[in-house]
Amino acid sequence: QVQLVESGGGLVQAGGSLRLSCAASGRTFNNYAMGWFRQAPGKEREFVAAISRSGGTTYYADSVKGRFTISRDNAKNTMYLQMNSLKPEDTAVYYCAADRRPYYTGSSYYYAGGDNYANWGQGTQVTVSS
Repeated sequence: QVQLVESGGGLVQAGGSLRLSCAASGRTFNNYAMGWFRQAPGKEREFVAAISRSGGTTYYADSVKGRFTISRDNAKNTMYLQMNSLKPEDTAVYYCAADRRPYYTGSSYYYAGGDNYANWGQGTQVTVSS
């Protein structure tokens, strides 16, 4: 099991930036690919970004590509989501999660599927005002 805690959310004006962090504890962090998801009120959870175990491969939803950057520091057991040029439609609760399969290397399609993740964090609210 990997325990995950998100932080860094807040209120920001459109065009602004935020950096989310996901701190992991428990089993070896670098055994797991990781992902960020978000859920806006009244909407389904959606994939945002994912990163491979080493950090060498990243995946993004089209809606955030070019604005968000996912990264990880395995020495610090922490994953990040740098969010720039934020838009009101980015408003949501953001969750980090670990791949349910340690040591596994999947496809972009695999990492976009929320069911492929386990050990979700509690979420951090991001609100972008217009």
